[in-house]
Amino acid sequence: MSKQFTIGDFHTILSEGEVWKIGGFPMPDGSFWEFREPNATIIVRNGILYARAPLSRKNDYVQFLDNAKHMYYSAQDVEVPEEGEISFELQIRARTQNTEPNDLYDGFVSLNLLDFTTGAALDFFAGNDKYASVYAVLPFPGVQVPETDKTRFFCIFKEETNFQPREFNTYKITYHRGNDEVIFYVNGVEVRREKNVPIKFNRFTVALGMMTEKDLTPQGSVSLHGQTIIGEWSPVTVTITE
Repeated sequence: MSKQFTIGDFHTILSEGEVWKIGGFPMPDGSFWEFREPNATIIVRNGILYARAPLSRKNDYVQFLDNAKHMYYSAQDVEVPEEGEISFELQIRARTQNTEPNDLYDGFVSLNLLDFTTGAALDFFAGNDKYASVYAVLPFPGVQVPETDKTRFFCIFKEETNFQPREFNTYKITYHRGNDEVIFYVNGVEVRREKNVPIKFNRFTVALGMMTEKDLTPQGSVSLHGQTIIGEWSPVTVTITE
């Protein structure tokens, strides 16, 4: 038995909290760090979300807060079936300006599936000339990551170039909780399979972002040097098979 639904309705994007909301994390001092670029331009047309932003936001102390520059979270989490399979599929187009050639992590467009009950992140990062699949369990601020006798925190990127640069490509991530398995597809072709996932993922916040991924230095952030990112996303089709 399977069911399918779509998370889209981008025409509501300004009504934050209805279908989508600006992402971010609460800070220890009680404030909230928003993933919002102040000069982002948002266009919704023919059901597609378009965002263009000159990058300006940085954080000198917390890596994840420095990485995500402008990001939307789904207002509702998607529950993972106990034993079955869940998949998330959409089209993304990524185009960047003033990013370093062949350096995906200097600026990219993302799909992020974030489980804030476990720290899990299953992502696609798309740039001008390559993309990466990402498999991670991360110490997100305020998230209690389950104890394990295996490596507790990790983030494993796998870069590829077998896609249509600067055009729409179809990205799909499938997670099978019963089999402890994650599969990544691009344009209908399996590009990665991760077996023996060490913890059970429970629910996903769907995130659409514009990001960098530059390691913090002792002097702080080095992620900004005048880049502009243009991202386009189709609605996300969710399929659940019990």
